Amino acid sequence: MTQGDKPIITVQTTVQANIEQVWRCFTEPEHIVQWNAASEDWHTPAASNDLREGGTFTYTMAARDGSVSFDFGGTYDEVEQHQKIAYTMGDGRRAELFFVQEGSSTTLTETFEAEGENSLELQEGGWQAILNNFKKHVESL
Repeated sequence: MTQGDKPIITVQTTVQANIEQVWRCFTEPEHIVQWNAASEDWHTPAASNDLREGGTFTYTMAARDGSVSFDFGGTYDEVEQHQKIAYTMGDGRRAELFFVQEGSSTTLTETFEAEGENSLELQEGGWQAILNNFKKHVESL
């Protein structure tokens, strides 16, 4: 990933599940809509995912009270099943995810270029909260 002049943020979680289950829950729309939110007052009512190099994804993120929503999406640059996903977001920023199985758990590490509108701490906190929700979702299955 080229860093350019954008700060790079890294978030990580370790899930008590095998890599196949972690991969499936991270990439299948029926799972994405269950975990993709940074707080209880937000949710993802719709998700589409064409997981292949050149494929696209779109997640509709919305306030639960209906006051606001937006689509978060991008294009996949690299997909290595059970190992790595690299993508370019709609605004041109890049992100990489790495999946590593360690015994009976899987560590997911996500690195992304920060945007300039929100503080680095806010961005890191939001993306980490989403990963924390992901971990809860997978471990509840």
